[in-house]
Amino acid sequence: MSDEPIVTASPLGDWRRATPARLALGRAGAGMPTDEVLRFGWAHAMARDAIHAALDLPALEAALRAEGFEPLQVRSRAPDRTSYLRRPDLGRQLDPGDAERLRALGAAPADVCIVIGDGLSSLAVDRQAVPLLAALRVHLAPELSLAPVVVVASQSRVALADEVGEALGARLSIMLIGERPGLSSPDSLGIYVTHAPRRGRHDAERNCISNVRPEGLGHAAAAFKLGWLLREALRLGLTGVELKDHSDRDLLDSL
Repeated sequence: MSDEPIVTASPLGDWRRATPARLALGRAGAGMPTDEVLRFGWAHAMARDAIHAALDLPALEAALRAEGFEPLQVRSRAPDRTSYLRRPDLGRQLDPGDAERLRALGAAPADVCIVIGDGLSSLAVDRQAVPLLAALRVHLAPELSLAPVVVVASQSRVALADEVGEALGARLSIMLIGERPGLSSPDSLGIYVTHAPRRGRHDAERNCISNVRPEGLGHAAAAFKLGWLLREALRLGLTGVELKDHSDRDLLDSL
């Protein structure tokens, strides 16, 4: 009987300790090892569930209130998850009744409004949104004013924050939204910052911070970048391709 192992290990196996990416899987004959096939099935199921699972709104609202934020629920014009996935345009528009509710708040214009959207991963919002906002507090200038509510949007796309910011009269909108799940990252949060939010803004007019999760860009590091972007956006009066992220320079200078 041969002493040769059934599974041929990859010489790149040591790399796996440095990344959750699917590399150095090894082989069993002409195929993958059984444990890797099972891991792939599990990762695919996690990504699928992250897209289709509903956001736990009561738990999110309770966590926001515990951090001193007042949540307000709204919806997009997508009536259900199937419509949301098939009609991205509906996820970019507020339900007409919710748009009226926001305009009726009558609050004084604020520097920043915060929107939390389920996006393509409710799991990301459940795990990352509130810890990120808690970490952001220390990076907000005392004179910076926040809108009176944190808007929690169901069946939402990134551009929904434009209409929310416009309705609240905010100078900047922040959208925290679940990113499209990957096979090693079903809970990744994206952050989008838009100056002078209004309907019709396009992606080149936003700044994005991606892969916010403990295994990617941690909450503290993401909050530092976000705080820097907010200050610079208000100082320069713009976001998007004209606002370059030089936050790393400030971080190095502070060490």
